[in-house]
Amino acid sequence: MRKIVSIMLPNRLATLLLACLVFAGIGPIPVAAAELDAAAVLQAKYAELGPQLGDNPFKRPLHLESVASPHHLKGDIYALLDYPFATVHQALDDPAHWCDVLILHLNTKYCRVGGSPAAPQLAVSIGSKTWESLDQAYRVNFAFSSAATRPDYLNLTLDAKQGPLGTSDYRIRLEAIPLQDGKTFLHLTYSYAYDFAGQLAMQSYLATIGSSKVGFTEIGTAGAPPTYVGGMRGVVERNTMRYYLAIDAYLGALSAPPAEQFEKRLQDWFSATERYPRQLHEIDRASYLDMKRREVQRQQTAP
Repeated sequence: MRKIVSIMLPNRLATLLLACLVFAGIGPIPVAAAELDAAAVLQAKYAELGPQLGDNPFKRPLHLESVASPHHLKGDIYALLDYPFATVHQALDDPAHWCDVLILHLNTKYCRVGGSPAAPQLAVSIGSKTWESLDQAYRVNFAFSSAATRPDYLNLTLDAKQGPLGTSDYRIRLEAIPLQDGKTFLHLTYSYAYDFAGQLAMQSYLATIGSSKVGFTEIGTAGAPPTYVGGMRGVVERNTMRYYLAIDAYLGALSAPPAEQFEKRLQDWFSATERYPRQLHEIDRASYLDMKRREVQRQQTAP
Protein backbone atom coordinates (compact mmCIF):
# COMPACT_ATOMS: atom_id res chain seq x y z
CA MET A 1 0.00 0.00 0.00
CA ARG A 2 2.85 2.42 0.78
CA LYS A 3 4.28 1.90 -2.66
CA ILE A 4 0.99 2.73 -4.39
CA VAL A 5 0.46 5.93 -2.40
CA SER A 6 4.00 7.14 -3.02
CA ILE A 7 3.55 6.71 -6.77
CA MET A 8 0.06 8.11 -7.16
CA LEU A 9 0.37 11.30 -5.13
CA PRO A 10 3.15 12.98 -7.19
CA ASN A 11 1.42 12.05 -10.42
CA ARG A 12 -1.87 13.56 -9.30
CA LEU A 13 -0.05 16.71 -8.25
CA ALA A 14 1.73 16.90 -11.60
CA THR A 15 -1.54 16.52 -13.47
CA LEU A 16 -3.23 19.15 -11.30
CA LEU A 17 -0.33 21.57 -11.72
CA LEU A 18 -0.39 21.30 -15.49
CA ALA A 19 -4.15 21.80 -15.54
CA CYS A 20 -3.81 24.89 -13.36
CA LEU A 21 -1.20 26.34 -15.71
CA VAL A 22 -3.57 26.00 -18.64
CA PHE A 23 -6.59 27.51 -16.89
CA ALA A 24 -4.43 30.31 -15.48
CA GLY A 25 -3.90 31.53 -19.02
CA ILE A 26 -0.22 30.72 -19.24
CA GLY A 27 -0.82 29.22 -22.67
CA PRO A 28 -0.32 25.88 -24.41
CA ILE A 29 1.71 23.30 -22.57
CA PRO A 30 5.06 22.64 -24.28
CA VAL A 31 5.43 19.23 -25.89
CA ALA A 32 7.96 18.07 -23.31
CA ALA A 33 5.60 19.03 -20.47
CA ALA A 34 2.66 17.30 -22.15
CA GLU A 35 4.71 14.12 -22.50
CA LEU A 36 5.78 14.38 -18.86
CA ASP A 37 2.13 14.59 -17.89
CA ALA A 38 1.16 11.64 -20.11
CA ALA A 39 3.95 9.54 -18.63
CA ALA A 40 2.82 10.52 -15.12
CA VAL A 41 -0.77 9.55 -15.92
CA LEU A 42 0.40 6.18 -17.22
CA GLN A 43 2.51 5.67 -14.09
CA ALA A 44 -0.54 6.42 -11.96
CA LYS A 45 -2.59 3.94 -14.00
CA TYR A 46 0.01 1.28 -13.32
CA ALA A 47 -0.30 1.91 -9.59
CA GLU A 48 -4.10 1.88 -9.80
CA LEU A 49 -4.19 -1.43 -11.67
CA GLY A 50 -1.74 -3.21 -9.40
CA PRO A 51 -4.29 -5.67 -7.95
CA GLN A 52 -5.89 -6.43 -11.32
CA LEU A 53 -2.53 -7.04 -12.99
CA GLY A 54 -1.62 -9.52 -10.28
CA ASP A 55 -4.90 -11.47 -10.23
CA ASN A 56 -7.24 -11.68 -13.20
CA PRO A 57 -8.95 -14.20 -15.51
CA PHE A 58 -6.31 -13.69 -18.21
CA LYS A 59 -3.66 -15.43 -16.09
CA ARG A 60 -1.15 -12.79 -17.17
CA PRO A 61 -0.50 -9.19 -16.03
CA LEU A 62 -3.13 -7.59 -18.23
CA HIS A 63 -6.22 -5.42 -17.90
CA LEU A 64 -8.79 -4.85 -20.67
CA GLU A 65 -11.40 -2.10 -20.98
CA SER A 66 -13.86 -1.35 -23.79
CA VAL A 67 -16.39 1.30 -24.74
CA ALA A 68 -19.11 1.19 -27.39
CA SER A 69 -20.94 4.39 -28.30
CA PRO A 70 -23.46 4.87 -31.14
CA HIS A 71 -20.77 5.47 -33.78
CA HIS A 72 -17.48 4.57 -32.13
CA LEU A 73 -15.72 1.54 -30.64
CA LYS A 74 -12.64 1.57 -28.43
CA GLY A 75 -10.62 -1.07 -26.62
CA ASP A 76 -7.78 -0.43 -24.16
CA ILE A 77 -5.27 -2.91 -22.85
CA TYR A 78 -2.86 -2.17 -20.03
CA ALA A 79 -0.16 -4.78 -19.64
CA LEU A 80 3.06 -5.47 -17.82
CA LEU A 81 5.71 -6.61 -20.30
CA ASP A 82 8.65 -8.75 -19.24
CA TYR A 83 11.00 -6.83 -21.54
CA PRO A 84 13.23 -3.82 -20.83
CA PHE A 85 11.86 -0.49 -21.99
CA ALA A 86 14.84 0.06 -24.30
CA THR A 87 13.97 -3.17 -26.14
CA VAL A 88 10.31 -2.20 -26.46
CA HIS A 89 11.17 1.33 -27.60
CA GLN A 90 13.66 0.22 -30.24
CA ALA A 91 11.39 -2.52 -31.55
CA LEU A 92 8.13 -0.62 -31.82
CA ASP A 93 9.29 2.89 -32.68
CA ASP A 94 9.92 1.74 -36.25
CA PRO A 95 7.15 1.48 -38.87
CA ALA A 96 8.84 -1.43 -40.66
CA HIS A 97 8.59 -3.55 -37.54
CA TRP A 98 4.86 -2.89 -37.35
CA CYS A 99 4.29 -4.87 -40.53
CA ASP A 100 5.85 -7.85 -38.74
CA VAL A 101 3.40 -7.24 -35.89
CA LEU A 102 0.24 -6.62 -37.90
CA ILE A 103 0.64 -9.59 -40.26
CA LEU A 104 0.21 -11.94 -37.29
CA HIS A 105 -3.45 -10.93 -37.00
CA LEU A 106 -5.81 -13.32 -38.80
CA ASN A 107 -7.41 -10.56 -40.85
CA THR A 108 -4.21 -8.87 -42.03
CA LYS A 109 -3.42 -10.10 -45.51
CA TYR A 110 -0.60 -7.74 -46.47
CA CYS A 111 1.49 -4.87 -45.06
CA ARG A 112 4.12 -2.72 -46.74
CA VAL A 113 5.84 0.46 -45.52
CA GLY A 114 5.84 3.43 -47.88
CA GLY A 115 5.65 7.18 -47.75
CA SER A 116 8.75 9.09 -46.70
CA PRO A 117 11.09 8.93 -43.70
CA ALA A 118 9.39 12.06 -42.35
CA ALA A 119 5.87 10.73 -42.98
CA PRO A 120 5.86 6.93 -43.16
CA GLN A 121 2.75 5.11 -44.33
CA LEU A 122 1.67 1.51 -43.86
CA ALA A 123 -0.39 0.04 -46.69
CA VAL A 124 -2.38 -2.73 -44.99
CA SER A 125 -4.83 -5.11 -46.64
CA ILE A 126 -7.63 -6.39 -44.41
CA GLY A 127 -9.63 -9.48 -45.33
CA SER A 128 -11.12 -12.73 -44.15
CA LYS A 129 -9.64 -15.27 -41.75
CA THR A 130 -8.63 -17.52 -44.62
CA TRP A 131 -6.30 -17.17 -47.61
CA GLU A 132 -7.56 -14.81 -50.29
CA SER A 133 -6.18 -12.72 -53.15
CA LEU A 134 -5.34 -9.09 -52.47
CA ASP A 135 -8.00 -7.83 -54.85
CA GLN A 136 -10.58 -9.40 -52.52
CA ALA A 137 -9.19 -7.58 -49.47
CA TYR A 138 -9.69 -3.98 -48.35
CA ARG A 139 -6.74 -1.59 -48.47
CA VAL A 140 -6.33 0.60 -45.39
CA ASN A 141 -3.57 3.22 -45.37
CA PHE A 142 -2.16 4.00 -41.93
CA ALA A 143 -0.06 7.07 -41.19
CA PHE A 144 2.65 6.25 -38.65
CA SER A 145 3.73 8.92 -36.18
CA SER A 146 5.90 8.85 -33.10
CA ALA A 147 5.13 11.78 -30.82
CA ALA A 148 7.38 11.21 -27.83
CA THR A 149 10.85 12.72 -27.73
CA ARG A 150 11.85 11.49 -24.29
CA PRO A 151 13.96 8.36 -23.78
CA ASP A 152 11.69 7.13 -20.97
CA TYR A 153 8.30 7.46 -22.65
CA LEU A 154 7.07 5.90 -25.90
CA ASN A 155 4.02 7.32 -27.65
CA LEU A 156 3.16 6.32 -31.21
CA THR A 157 0.06 6.05 -33.35
CA LEU A 158 -1.13 4.43 -36.55
CA ASP A 159 -4.04 6.41 -38.00
CA ALA A 160 -6.23 5.65 -41.02
CA LYS A 161 -8.99 7.99 -42.14
CA GLN A 162 -10.93 5.40 -44.11
CA GLY A 163 -11.62 1.70 -43.50
CA PRO A 164 -13.80 -1.00 -45.03
CA LEU A 165 -17.59 -1.24 -44.94
CA GLY A 166 -18.44 2.22 -43.68
CA THR A 167 -15.73 2.41 -41.02
CA SER A 168 -13.32 5.30 -40.51
CA ASP A 169 -10.87 6.96 -38.14
CA TYR A 170 -8.94 3.81 -37.31
CA ARG A 171 -6.37 4.32 -34.61
CA ILE A 172 -3.83 2.06 -32.99
CA ARG A 173 -2.10 3.99 -30.23
CA LEU A 174 0.65 2.66 -28.03
CA GLU A 175 2.38 4.27 -25.10
CA ALA A 176 4.85 2.74 -22.68
CA ILE A 177 7.02 3.63 -19.71
CA PRO A 178 9.93 1.85 -18.00
CA LEU A 179 9.54 0.35 -14.55
CA GLN A 180 12.14 0.06 -11.83
CA ASP A 181 12.36 -3.72 -12.06
CA GLY A 182 13.52 -3.68 -15.69
CA LYS A 183 10.05 -4.33 -17.09
CA THR A 184 7.76 -2.13 -19.17
CA PHE A 185 4.20 -0.96 -18.64
CA LEU A 186 2.28 -0.69 -21.90
CA HIS A 187 -1.03 0.89 -22.87
CA LEU A 188 -2.56 -0.11 -26.21
CA THR A 189 -5.65 1.53 -27.68
CA TYR A 190 -7.54 0.22 -30.70
CA SER A 191 -10.49 2.26 -31.93
CA TYR A 192 -12.52 3.17 -34.98
CA ALA A 193 -15.73 4.93 -36.02
CA TYR A 194 -18.55 3.67 -38.21
CA ASP A 195 -21.41 5.28 -40.12
CA PHE A 196 -24.90 3.99 -40.89
CA ALA A 197 -23.62 1.60 -43.55
CA GLY A 198 -21.01 0.29 -41.15
CA GLN A 199 -23.64 -0.18 -38.49
CA LEU A 200 -25.79 -2.22 -40.86
CA ALA A 201 -22.81 -4.38 -41.84
CA MET A 202 -21.95 -4.97 -38.18
CA GLN A 203 -25.55 -5.82 -37.30
CA SER A 204 -25.62 -8.32 -40.15
CA TYR A 205 -22.40 -9.92 -38.88
CA LEU A 206 -23.65 -10.07 -35.30
CA ALA A 207 -26.92 -11.63 -36.40
CA THR A 208 -25.20 -14.41 -38.37
CA ILE A 209 -21.65 -15.74 -38.01
CA GLY A 210 -20.88 -13.41 -35.11
CA SER A 211 -23.98 -14.20 -33.09
CA SER A 212 -22.25 -16.56 -30.67
CA LYS A 213 -18.99 -14.66 -30.33
CA VAL A 214 -18.14 -12.89 -27.10
CA GLY A 215 -15.53 -10.61 -25.64
CA PHE A 216 -13.62 -10.81 -22.35
CA THR A 217 -15.52 -8.57 -19.96
CA GLU A 218 -17.58 -10.64 -17.53
CA ILE A 219 -21.14 -9.40 -17.08
CA GLY A 220 -22.62 -12.40 -15.24
CA THR A 221 -23.46 -12.56 -11.55
CA ALA A 222 -20.89 -13.61 -8.98
CA GLY A 223 -20.69 -17.32 -8.36
CA ALA A 224 -22.34 -18.30 -11.64
CA PRO A 225 -20.56 -19.52 -14.78
CA PRO A 226 -19.11 -16.38 -16.39
CA THR A 227 -21.21 -14.58 -18.96
CA TYR A 228 -19.19 -12.42 -21.33
CA VAL A 229 -20.06 -9.23 -23.14
CA GLY A 230 -21.09 -9.71 -26.76
CA GLY A 231 -22.15 -7.43 -29.59
CA MET A 232 -20.01 -4.49 -30.59
CA ARG A 233 -17.96 -4.48 -27.41
CA GLY A 234 -17.17 -8.13 -27.94
CA VAL A 235 -15.90 -7.32 -31.43
CA VAL A 236 -13.55 -4.57 -30.30
CA GLU A 237 -12.31 -6.55 -27.30
CA ARG A 238 -11.37 -9.54 -29.43
CA ASN A 239 -9.43 -7.44 -31.92
CA THR A 240 -7.71 -5.35 -29.27
CA MET A 241 -6.53 -8.58 -27.65
CA ARG A 242 -5.32 -9.98 -30.99
CA TYR A 243 -3.24 -6.86 -31.62
CA TYR A 244 -1.80 -6.94 -28.11
CA LEU A 245 -0.84 -10.60 -28.45
CA ALA A 246 0.82 -9.79 -31.78
CA ILE A 247 2.93 -7.10 -30.09
CA ASP A 248 3.88 -9.51 -27.31
CA ALA A 249 4.73 -12.28 -29.78
CA TYR A 250 6.91 -9.93 -31.80
CA LEU A 251 8.82 -8.77 -28.72
CA GLY A 252 9.21 -12.32 -27.42
CA ALA A 253 10.72 -13.54 -30.68
CA LEU A 254 13.50 -10.95 -30.63
CA SER A 255 15.52 -13.23 -28.35
CA ALA A 256 15.65 -15.94 -31.04
CA PRO A 257 18.22 -16.01 -33.88
CA PRO A 258 17.03 -13.75 -36.74
CA ALA A 259 16.38 -16.69 -39.05
CA GLU A 260 14.03 -18.24 -36.48
CA GLN A 261 12.12 -15.16 -35.39
CA PHE A 262 9.35 -15.29 -37.99
CA GLU A 263 8.34 -18.88 -37.18
CA LYS A 264 8.55 -18.20 -33.46
CA ARG A 265 6.22 -15.20 -33.83
CA LEU A 266 3.65 -17.30 -35.67
CA GLN A 267 3.77 -20.17 -33.20
CA ASP A 268 3.70 -17.91 -30.15
CA TRP A 269 0.82 -15.76 -31.42
CA PHE A 270 -1.34 -18.77 -32.20
CA SER A 271 -0.53 -20.44 -28.87
CA ALA A 272 -1.38 -17.22 -27.02
CA THR A 273 -4.77 -16.90 -28.75
CA GLU A 274 -5.60 -20.51 -27.97
CA ARG A 275 -5.37 -19.71 -24.26
CA TYR A 276 -8.70 -17.94 -24.82
CA PRO A 277 -10.57 -20.31 -27.15
CA ARG A 278 -14.03 -19.03 -26.17
CA GLN A 279 -13.15 -15.63 -27.61
CA LEU A 280 -10.32 -16.09 -30.11
CA HIS A 281 -10.34 -19.56 -31.65
CA GLU A 282 -11.12 -19.40 -35.37
CA ILE A 283 -8.96 -21.91 -37.29
CA ASP A 284 -6.56 -24.72 -36.46
CA ARG A 285 -2.82 -24.19 -36.07
CA ALA A 286 -1.82 -25.84 -39.35
CA SER A 287 -4.22 -23.68 -41.35
CA TYR A 288 -3.03 -20.52 -39.63
CA LEU A 289 0.65 -21.30 -40.18
CA ASP A 290 0.14 -22.19 -43.83
CA MET A 291 -1.87 -19.02 -44.48
CA LYS A 292 0.61 -16.71 -42.78
CA ARG A 293 3.65 -18.24 -44.46
CA ARG A 294 2.02 -17.67 -47.83
CA GLU A 295 0.96 -14.14 -46.91
CA VAL A 296 4.41 -13.13 -45.73
CA GLN A 297 5.99 -14.60 -48.86
CA ARG A 298 3.53 -12.55 -50.94
CA GLN A 299 4.25 -9.50 -48.81
CA GLN A 300 7.95 -9.76 -49.62
CA THR A 301 7.38 -9.98 -53.38
CA ALA A 302 4.13 -8.20 -54.29
CA PRO A 303 4.36 -4.47 -55.09
